[in-house]
Formats: sequence, structure tokens, C-alpha cells
Amino acid sequence: MNWDWEKLKERQDRKGGKGIPPQMGEFFEKIKELKLPGGPLIIIIVILAIFFGYSTIFKIEYDEVGIVQRFGEYVRTCQPGLNFKLPAGIEKLTKVRVTYIYKEEFGFRSSRIDARDRFSSESENINVSLMLTGDLNVAIVPWIVQYRIKDPFNYLFKVQDIRKLLVDMSEAAMRLVVGDRSVNEVINKRNEIAVEARGVLQKEMDNAESGIHIVTIEMKKTNVPGPVQPSFNEVNQAIQEKETMIYQAKEDYNKAVPAARGEAERTIKAAEGYGLDRVNRAKGDASRFMAIYTEYAKAKDVTKRRLYLEMLRELFPKLGEKFIIDADQKNLLPFLNLGKQKGAK
Repeated sequence: MNWDWEKLKERQDRKGGKGIPPQMGEFFEKIKELKLPGGPLIIIIVILAIFFGYSTIFKIEYDEVGIVQRFGEYVRTCQPGLNFKLPAGIEKLTKVRVTYIYKEEFGFRSSRIDARDRFSSESENINVSLMLTGDLNVAIVPWIVQYRIKDPFNYLFKVQDIRKLLVDMSEAAMRLVVGDRSVNEVINKRNEIAVEARGVLQKEMDNAESGIHIVTIEMKKTNVPGPVQPSFNEVNQAIQEKETMIYQAKEDYNKAVPAARGEAERTIKAAEGYGLDRVNRAKGDASRFMAIYTEYAKAKDVTKRRLYLEMLRELFPKLGEKFIIDADQKNLLPFLNLGKQKGAK
């Protein structure tokens, strides 16, 4: 522990001392002056007992597990609670938090300062988020990887630099997913990209036996670089106008085409009805003719005369006024003024 020389000097000055910090020799001289049965041997035994007790008894918190190594070799995993191990120098304890959610940030920096931040400068941090999309555009894609430790043994012993592996594989997975999509998809479908990138990253971490479980990948606001932002906005505006025109065209189509189809269906139904009517009339006329012909065949003279009379009965009412004259009459009667019956004065 470092001494706070200023405070110590003030304390010595207040006590009338010379401002000299206590020395280890003075501490042992004080111990020697203690009158204990057994002398220094008892003191050494007490110190060793305290040391061994402190190095053999330990407590694991509820969100941790303890990895114990004996001469560097893994021997067991200790669960939460009070545990025991061999003294320091024989067995070594490493505590691993298995429920804590860790996170790594890419392409931006939050207010939290992390001494392990691998990005040495702000420009390097921004460059990580510059990615080439599937349509050969450049997008700024910041994201956060949240993870926890699911296998402490693999986490400690299978990979030499586990954090570097996680950071590199996260960047590779994100670039792989973004490279298969257009810039508009990267901006508008962040949730889909995050889910796909998480699956790719988890698969790679499992293949490396890293002992890490990827909880989630959170995509921050995605955009294009500043110099091309005005042009990109113009392109988006043109795309929106195009979609608007397509929507209006589809709306007109949905109005006109169903109406035309309805009219066509109505015309077809009317034609089918007319055709059915004509066919039925023709069948009826044919049936009536066949019935008449059957009766005619049975009595030709009677049927012929009946038909003649029926035709005259239908025809005469349509002829108007009729004058019947004997064929042997040579001269017309003088009182019959033919030709002046209509409109005569």
C-alpha cells in the first residue's frame, strides 16, 4: 500500500514528530517487545496460520464460479458459497462472473471509458464502422455486442486472447452480413441484420470453443458518410417519388381493372342468357312444329284447313277495314264510294 506522505507529515507535525514515516524495522521491534509465551515462535505460527487461513478459505459470490488450478493445471470448478483450497503456491483461484452481461462497442464510444478499448483513436473507431454493402455503397454501421460467459473452462484455457477473438469475429460477422445487402436494407432493416449477425458470430465462437454466449447484437443508427449524404438524400427522395407513382398507378389499376372485369362478366352473362333464350325458343318452335306435323300426318286435309283458318284469324285484325266483293260482279254498287272512305267530306 502506498503511503500518503502529505497527510502523514501533517499528522506527525500535529503530534510534534519529525514527519518521518514508520519503518518496517520499528514494526518488528514492537512485535519483539510483546511478552508472549513461546516468544517469536508463537508469533510466526500465528502469522502462518493467518496466511494459510486467508489463502485456503474463500467465498464465491452468487453470480460467479471459481476455477481452481493446482500447479497451473485445472482441477475443479467451485460453486457459489464458502469453499476451500490448498494454500497459495499450490492451488490458484480465478473467479469468473457467469451471469454478468459484458459488452463491446464498435463504431462509436459511449460515455463509459473502458481501459481495454482496442481502438487507439476516434478515427480508428469510426473506420471500423465503414462497411461496403452488396450494391457497392459505403455505410456507417455502429453496433454493440452483448455477451456472457457460459463455459468458464473454455473461456480461460482454450483461447489465448479471448477478447481479441471476440472483437475480430464480431467485425468479420457484421461485414459478412452487411456485404450481402443493399445500403437501403442496411439502413431500414437493422433488426434483421442484427439477428443474422448474432447467428453467424455465435457459430464462429462455438467453433473456437471460446465459452462465450452471444446474448444480443444491437444495431445503432446506420447512415452513409457525410460527404455523400446530400446525394444519398436525393436518391432516397427519387425512390420515394417512384414508389408514390407506383402506388398511384396500382390504385388506378385496382379501380379500372375490376370495373372492366365486372363489365366483361356482365356482358358474357347477358350473351349466355340471350343464347340460352334463343336455344330454348328454337327447341320450343321445333317441338311445336313436330307436334303439328304429327297431327298433319294423321289428317292432312283437316289440319291444312285448320292452319289456314288460324292464319286468317290472326291476319285479318291487322288489315284494318275490309271489303268483300263477289268475283262475278261487273260494276260496283253506285252508293259505295270506294277510295273516299277515309278523309272524305
